[in-house]
Amino acid sequence: MATTAGQGDASAQYALGSMYANGREVPQDDSKAMQWYLIAANQGFADAQNNLGIMHHNGKGGPQNSARAFEWYLKAANQGNVYAQNNLGIMYQAGEGVPRDDAKACEWLTKAASQGLVEAQVQVGNMYYSGITAPQDYAKGYDWYLKAANQGSVIAQKLLASMHEHGHGVPQNDVKAAEWYTKAASGGYGPAQNNLGQMYKLGKGVPQDHVRAAEWYLKSAQQGVDQAQYNIGDAYFSGKGISQDYAEAAKWFLKAAEQGYITAQIRLSEMYQDGKGVPQDNAKGFQWCLRAANLGVTSSQYNIGVMYEFGMGIPKDDSKAAEWYTKAANQGSADAQSNLGCMYLNGVGVPQDYSKAFEWLLMAAHQGIDYAQYALGMLYKLGRGAPQDDSLTVEWLLKAAHQGCILAQYNLGLMYEGGRGVPQDQSKAIEWFLKAANQGHTDAQMKVAIHNGPVCCTIL
Repeated sequence: MATTAGQGDASAQYALGSMYANGREVPQDDSKAMQWYLIAANQGFADAQNNLGIMHHNGKGGPQNSARAFEWYLKAANQGNVYAQNNLGIMYQAGEGVPRDDAKACEWLTKAASQGLVEAQVQVGNMYYSGITAPQDYAKGYDWYLKAANQGSVIAQKLLASMHEHGHGVPQNDVKAAEWYTKAASGGYGPAQNNLGQMYKLGKGVPQDHVRAAEWYLKSAQQGVDQAQYNIGDAYFSGKGISQDYAEAAKWFLKAAEQGYITAQIRLSEMYQDGKGVPQDNAKGFQWCLRAANLGVTSSQYNIGVMYEFGMGIPKDDSKAAEWYTKAANQGSADAQSNLGCMYLNGVGVPQDYSKAFEWLLMAAHQGIDYAQYALGMLYKLGRGAPQDDSLTVEWLLKAAHQGCILAQYNLGLMYEGGRGVPQDQSKAIEWFLKAANQGHTDAQMKVAIHNGPVCCTIL
């Protein structure tokens, strides 16, 4: 081979370069690979030009140089080298070694795709599907995916399945979606295996079958697909399609959580707090909840606030609790808004501020939190954070009382008894005192006893 290459045979020079690049029959040597590729490339050998571009692109055999890579890809692409056309399209798409040019990217990738290069067909399909580097056209995207899928591309098969599942560019059809997911899953593609598991779990396009769902989730999870790791964990937790096993559930939640899958982090936190499948450990529960909270998950931010407020897995810290309640409250968490309002009301973790207490409690009350409705009513009654207003006191106490808030029921009785915000009405006062008394409110029980004589109250 070396003799032939030395005599100027470009194909032999290219072959010798490949031998050095791959360490086949000679010691692996990127510098010598580049030398022989360069000799062949300068004779116009397209495969050598493309490989020389790859070496410049990856910094093998010399410094990384995207501009030189582009030059060699272009030479090979202009000779019809399908791999170079694909590489050139990717460089135009990324703006690497050349200014970004979506039209050029589409042009070169389409050339490669038209020659049957599967990865280019998928890329062109992506361009039309997303509408990022070409005008969005689901039909064209589908056509290119179909070409790649028919050549066995499991990625394209999954993408076709997704289009059928969601009705993008084709009529929504769960049966066809399941068929394409099955092709991709049977080809070993982890993400498609997870999707197929979902189809079996929900009975979409296939008969509902939790056992089959768990089988596909497990195959996918074993390939490291985080969503599948969560799904098989959930199957073990619920015992659907597989024997219930909290320890296995925790194991798979942990794998998904370590990959940053937020829902798994939340579930793992709950399992540590409850001691299900793992030894009970509030500190570990706190750490996993904190990961999700730091990623902006509202419920986790609220839970971190609760943990700081009550010292669960972390030393009690009211100021930290208020900080996390504020994060969750600003994202609309009604429970966090209510708790934060109470903290401002009582000056716990934050300076006492009736105006801020009123503001947060009002937000929570509008979302139906009964204690916030009660507290808001009392602020109106006392004129703290808002002008004193007995009618608004009754309005908010009534909302909370109808939800079973014992304090609201008692105070509503007082309002009817004294005729504040409502016409005085002893029968309605007794009605609300009795509701509170039956929930164990001792002052309400005394009120009922005074009005009606001793009563036997059911303590709930």
